[in-house]
Amino acid sequence: MSDSTAAIAAAVEGAVIGDSLGQQTISVPVAQLATAAAAAKDNGYEMLVDLTSVDYLDRDPRFEVVVNLVSISAGVRLRLLAGVPGGDPTVPTLTAVYPGADYYEREVYDLMGIVFDGHPELTRIVLPDEWVGHPLRKDYSVGAVPVQFKSSNEVS
Repeated sequence: MSDSTAAIAAAVEGAVIGDSLGQQTISVPVAQLATAAAAAKDNGYEMLVDLTSVDYLDRDPRFEVVVNLVSISAGVRLRLLAGVPGGDPTVPTLTAVYPGADYYEREVYDLMGIVFDGHPELTRIVLPDEWVGHPLRKDYSVGAVPVQFKSSNEVS
């Protein structure tokens, strides 16, 4: 464990340091995600590379927000993880800490339905405004579209 990882975890009550395939992780309570991101930035993680989410349909908490950070100067990565309850999928925005989180948060909102509290413009970014639902959730109906193949006389 690096000194910066320990400092970040110390700044967040309830943080748990872990390792995933050789990469440092810090699991934090969802309400503390922005605090953890600010501590990470203060400890040399200059760049937010990605922000995404996972739907663990039968797990509590149901969702997990995953934030991938990089310290360019130290040449290391850090992953922040926050469990998000299915009944209230709300997470504090990271846009004040990492402005580049803007579009990632909008994408997660659009496709998973996780709300980023305090986001400057939390609107759909991929799907049309009139779309109902969030298609990356595991309980979202997949549906089907009939396809006509060139060499076939039948629609399958």
